[in-house]
Amino acid sequence: MNFELTEEQTMMADAVKKFVVNASPVTRFRALRGTEVGWDRKAWATMGEQGWLAVAFPEAHGGYGGGFIDNALILEQLGHSLVPEPYIPSVVLAGGLISRLGNTAQIETFLAPMLEGRTSLALAYAEKQSRYDLADCETTATKSGGSYVLRGTKVWVLNGHAADAIVVVARTSGASRDRGGLSLFLVDGDAPGLRRLRVHGMDGQSTALLEFAGVEVGADRLLGNEGSALEALEWAIDRGAAAACAEAQGQLSELFTRTIDYIKQRRQFGRPIGAFQVLQHRAADMFAEVELCKGMMILAALQVENADADTRKAAISSAKVQLQTGGWLVQESAVQLFGGIAITDEQDIGLFFKRVRVLQGLFGDADYHVDRYQSLPSFEGEAA
Repeated sequence: MNFELTEEQTMMADAVKKFVVNASPVTRFRALRGTEVGWDRKAWATMGEQGWLAVAFPEAHGGYGGGFIDNALILEQLGHSLVPEPYIPSVVLAGGLISRLGNTAQIETFLAPMLEGRTSLALAYAEKQSRYDLADCETTATKSGGSYVLRGTKVWVLNGHAADAIVVVARTSGASRDRGGLSLFLVDGDAPGLRRLRVHGMDGQSTALLEFAGVEVGADRLLGNEGSALEALEWAIDRGAAAACAEAQGQLSELFTRTIDYIKQRRQFGRPIGAFQVLQHRAADMFAEVELCKGMMILAALQVENADADTRKAAISSAKVQLQTGGWLVQESAVQLFGGIAITDEQDIGLFFKRVRVLQGLFGDADYHVDRYQSLPSFEGEAA
């Protein structure tokens, strides 16, 4: 595949890289992970000022008319130093849905300030029993006069603890697991009846458990058409999966580069351990898997906007499987070559290892994506 960046994309990626190196080293992540929010609103505003939050949105919505590949380029660079700002939940997930389904008033109220870095967003869709089944939703939205009343609980809501507004998936009709009857609602982060419990993740970042105890929203907060949200939700989660691959690519590159630097410096038996052929073979395997992950990530990013849903799903599922299988070899090798120090909190290798592990499971693990790929019509046709 001949994949060449435009001049504008190259400049943007370079600008993000400079931000990462100069303003957001891993030490910043370490300092922020224990704070109440877990990320810095000033850094988020800087991203908005630079146009990184708006680059892939239509000009009519306040964006710059780019594509998802621009998001991927940004996320890859942010991954190099574990930048904790909520790019995936705010820009890719919730922002994408508002841009796709929102009316003019909703875009002006909820999307525009996020693109400027003044607010952040979240998408609440997962429940304790749902696993990766997006149709499995027990949170309800019951009509009451001209409003809807939301009741239910959402888990592992990325940026749910800090978001100014949350896109919530709720059932307006049908039974749990029915593909029809799902709707999306825009809920203020401080809405009466909403309880937000911050949950610390193994990667040092925060998610939230959200309880909706009779949260009332007006009909103007319905995002898109009532009862037909599943297709758009599947589209959004696929974007999230491709974004996870992009961010993880930066972290896998760090794991590889830092490991190579280490085995060049660590001496045993009078010479660097990198001089031993068996470790050179392991390093070569790591390099191959990093490159395979990058190739699949690029393909997934390019196919995110494909109008053919099956083609999109095939590319994204393939990338997620490669991230988990090939990415694991890179993670495992880095820990083994560093030795016991790699799993201590003081060593950055362990931080990258944990973040990639989380991204491997987000939006579908390898088992889920293998099953999904096998269920696609194109695969079934080849198998026949």
